[in-house]
Amino acid sequence: MIPDLGKYAAEVLSAYAVSLLLLLGLVWVSVRAARRACATLEAVERQKAARDG
Repeated sequence: MIPDLGKYAAEVLSAYAVSLLLLLGLVWVSVRAARRACATLEAVERQKAARDG
């Protein structure tokens, strides 16, 4: 089932590896940004509740 990549196997496999790393990096950055946004939102909500309290 594995295709024969011929003399370009190294280039093709390295392109796959780089693409996978970039995708994982994007997921990591997105998750980190979402967590920061949630933490900021919670802090703002706590400040508002304390002020309105």
